[in-house]
Amino acid sequence: MELQQLRYVLAVAEERNFTRAAAKTHVVQSALSHQIKALERELGVQLFARTSRRVELTEAGHAFVAGARATLDAADRAVTEAVAATGQMRGSLSVGAIPTVTRLDLTGVLGRFHRTYPHVSIGMSVGGSLDFIDRIRAGSLDAAVLGLPEDVEPKGVASTVIAQERLVAVLGPGHRFAERRRLRLADLADEAFVDFPSDSPGRSQSDRAFAEAGLTRTVAFESMLVDMMLDLVGQGLCIALLAPAVVPDGRELATVPVTDGPKRAEYLAWSEFNPSPAASAFVESALASLGAE
Repeated sequence: MELQQLRYVLAVAEERNFTRAAAKTHVVQSALSHQIKALERELGVQLFARTSRRVELTEAGHAFVAGARATLDAADRAVTEAVAATGQMRGSLSVGAIPTVTRLDLTGVLGRFHRTYPHVSIGMSVGGSLDFIDRIRAGSLDAAVLGLPEDVEPKGVASTVIAQERLVAVLGPGHRFAERRRLRLADLADEAFVDFPSDSPGRSQSDRAFAEAGLTRTVAFESMLVDMMLDLVGQGLCIALLAPAVVPDGRELATVPVTDGPKRAEYLAWSEFNPSPAASAFVESALASLGAE
């Protein structure tokens, strides 16, 4: 059994199509099909159920793919660690970021990392904290910046708090509360809000704060894009509760502290189980940029 055969199996499993799998692995389809059939003969089991229109994993195939993926990951890790031992790190680094990163200069950290380790391939995606935690656990993401309610800690990953802050009310020009020095949630209960989607931690911290205060509110607009949120606020359509640092100067928006408003914690999270050399180096660089050990 060869590693390349495992890569062929994974490609077919992911694409569910021999033609697309062959293109993905840069081999002609006849050669890919021959290699998989040879592997099935060697194993004595059928990995794929094939028809003229569909390709599906068999029960044995599902079991084999899980082991094949682990084997390839281990092989890639071995190569990366061997090269890293020479001082010339290679491999890949995948990082996730919530839309409201405030404490960490993430692009600056990634830029310095790239200049220090130019042979490491870097990728970044923006999304939700819960999805990032799941992906770090599954091994498909190396590290992420998370935003969670202050009393919620990420589970199943290594993490450290890099910021704690209370959200502020973001108001459009001419809003009746724009000149206030401070507000309470009760003052805002009748306002229309823009917030993150209802199943996200970025939304839950505000929902919980209103519920604990015995108040209800109307979220008329949902968005994962902070710029869109601020544009909607600027048009006078709604208000928002956001971290103060995400509201740039020059937007003609007012930010007013909310004395009983929601708090959030910003985390840097990474795999607690055998992180790759690139992931460990990234975490070390990120914490160093914050003045942390």
